[in-house]
Amino acid sequence: MIGFVGAGNMASAIARGLGEPVYATDAGSGRAAALVAELGGEVMSTNADLFKRSETIFLGHRPDQLAEIAEGVDATGKMVISMMGPTTIAELQAAYPGATVVRTMPNTPVEVRRGVVAVAAGGEPAVELLSRLGTVVVLPERQMDLATATAGVMPAYIAVLAEAAIDAAVCHGLDLKSAKAMFLETMAGTAELLIKRDGDTLAVRREVGTPGESTVRGVAALERNNVRTAFMDAYHDVLTRLSRPYTGGAIVAD
Repeated sequence: MIGFVGAGNMASAIARGLGEPVYATDAGSGRAAALVAELGGEVMSTNADLFKRSETIFLGHRPDQLAEIAEGVDATGKMVISMMGPTTIAELQAAYPGATVVRTMPNTPVEVRRGVVAVAAGGEPAVELLSRLGTVVVLPERQMDLATATAGVMPAYIAVLAEAAIDAAVCHGLDLKSAKAMFLETMAGTAELLIKRDGDTLAVRREVGTPGESTVRGVAALERNNVRTAFMDAYHDVLTRLSRPYTGGAIVAD
């Protein structure tokens, strides 16, 4: 079975996407037990035991806990897959000598096997397994922070867009159930259409819009309210955060 050190949101999403029993540990939250109750498997009493029993181990703990978690663990011959954002391959190799280490950045839609998993070059041995979760993109390690800003955090942005659109529909008189159904299915269908059109966003927009009419006016309103600038600012803030040391959620000032 696959092992999970940590059973938080991302680890649980991956485990559900893989859909098989797991070995799991946590720091006392009880989430490992909940995950095992859902998928089957076993809660391990120590991380050392988890590593002994598992051939593939996902690291779902905080980046600043790397040395603490690795202490006393023998990962020789194992595949250790990190989903710890800014933690580098060199740091993983130093913590787990003798293991095949893989740096990844997944996103939460892996739970429904429609996620994106960015893998730093060198992690190709894990691609077959990770492909069960959705689309795998192998990138140079220097671009992994960009992967976080592009895919890792994107489900939250899309949820905000959905919330804003649904709220607007309700404010103008549409019932909530209909607003949710119409927007969410339109969002899913548009994503499929964009994939079919090889990401040609301009073509998809032009197929909907007639000069001077409602779609064009609506898009113009979004542009007036700086939707593009908002995304640029979001990228900047994410990349700035990732460039600074992680200390349990606090940003360490330069």
